[in-house]
Amino acid sequence: MKFYKCLMAVLLGLTAQLSVSQGPPITADKPIMLGGKSSIIKTLTEIRNTNQGTFVRVPLMIHYLPTSNSLVAVHLPYVHYNFSDERGSGSTLGDINILAKYQFYRKDGTGKTFRMVAKTLQTLPTGEEFNIEGISTGVYQSYFGVVAGYESLKYGISNEIGYNLVPEADFDSFSYKLGFGLPLLKPTYPVDQINLYFEYINEYRPKLEEYELFYAQGIQYAKKQWTWEAAVQWPLIQNNVPESVQRNYSIFLGTRYVF
Repeated sequence: MKFYKCLMAVLLGLTAQLSVSQGPPITADKPIMLGGKSSIIKTLTEIRNTNQGTFVRVPLMIHYLPTSNSLVAVHLPYVHYNFSDERGSGSTLGDINILAKYQFYRKDGTGKTFRMVAKTLQTLPTGEEFNIEGISTGVYQSYFGVVAGYESLKYGISNEIGYNLVPEADFDSFSYKLGFGLPLLKPTYPVDQINLYFEYINEYRPKLEEYELFYAQGIQYAKKQWTWEAAVQWPLIQNNVPESVQRNYSIFLGTRYVF
């Protein structure tokens, strides 16, 4: 019996390591966290092409986990804009984000885990008033959501539902994100894994009666403490969105380091 308990403890620990090895979704989020007192330095550059121009957002993201079930972070974005009209091009500071997450449910099994996280993202109006969501709006925003995710040795599924409140503008929004992760290599430790991601983002703005659905196809390579990732995102539906601001595509390029 003692041997059996030790074996189960080893398997559960290995499961936690393997689930983390898949890495987070690229354009979405997942509830699995690292150990307490750990830190992550990451960036996820977005190159977004729209009918009004091309915009680049390069955030420096600093994440810290005080405990194994909590996380606080700050995102400091550099923004380059290139409007197709008289506003021209230039570079500036974007909207700074403050993130907090708390994992309130966790159920582990042999080779699988299910977890849930409450999160909030506060967007500070430090950017220019371009009214480009996710790039630079220049208005305060407050997001609250819940992330639920399941991962096994064969695949991962993440869900996120939330509401973004924008007191000084009309683009409050409900959002739902759904992502699927597929590891391509056999699990190993230290981590050496390639993952494919298939991600959907739904956004509905009730005041404007606008609805958007985006799909992103991504690939990720994780090696020990490093992760490199890339994805292409394009719109599937853009209902009631003014043609002048509709998106054509986005390219995401990211790197992260865990210590």
